[in-house]
Amino acid sequence: MSGALEVLNVQVFYNDVIEAVRDVSLTVGKGRIVALLGANGAGKSTLLKAISAVLYPEEGRLIHGSIRYDGVDLTARNADEIVAAGIVQVPEGRRLFETMTVEENLRLGGYALAAAELGEGLERVYAMFPRVREKRHAVAGLLSGGEQQMVAIGRALIGRPKLLILDEPSLGLAPQIVRDIFDIVKRLNAEEGLSILFVEQNARLALAVSEYAYIMENGRIVLDGPSADLAGNADIQEFYLGQAKGGERKSLRDLKHYKRRKRWLA
Repeated sequence: MSGALEVLNVQVFYNDVIEAVRDVSLTVGKGRIVALLGANGAGKSTLLKAISAVLYPEEGRLIHGSIRYDGVDLTARNADEIVAAGIVQVPEGRRLFETMTVEENLRLGGYALAAAELGEGLERVYAMFPRVREKRHAVAGLLSGGEQQMVAIGRALIGRPKLLILDEPSLGLAPQIVRDIFDIVKRLNAEEGLSILFVEQNARLALAVSEYAYIMENGRIVLDGPSADLAGNADIQEFYLGQAKGGERKSLRDLKHYKRRKRWLA
């Protein structure tokens, strides 16, 4: 599939003992925004790390399945090769170099670029994030959480990726900052055709921003479909949006059960 990310029957283990992802398949079409939802421990971040080939620091290993992008098999490639293919991830928690300045962090995102391209990339990021321009000489570790997230996304965008992966972009941020960040993400998708795959705990936000969504439980995809359809699904409303029929709020503890509608039964 041209320009698409295809994850096919992927299985991931940690320490060759703990199965974190079980036979997962998903697709991110060219120019699409896709969300990956699920509770903590469902395997979402592990799947993103498998795509970006960064499982090794945690003794994780992809033992079955394949990952293809734009028709090319990336399963056995290393992280540098994944980035060179046009796939860049913004990890959970931003992961900036806290003792370096904002601009030094941004420049790391364009380490392989020629000087002219790097300069263009920096100006593009500064135009998208005026606050980052204002803070470009500040030490990254002294920025607010929202400012750090802007820098992390800017660093990922320096080299003009084709597919941007975001892991929990709203974590710990004020609602207005989250709206600003997602407005920029949507604009990049609409104006530049940037494909986006993101993990997000805020299901309401994720379904509003994305076109298509997958839901993971215990390492498996249990449901997927157009985001608008999932937002209207009674089980999703009750379990992920905390709203039961009649409009009353429910917590997970109040639920008697959750009807898992498997993909092949949906």
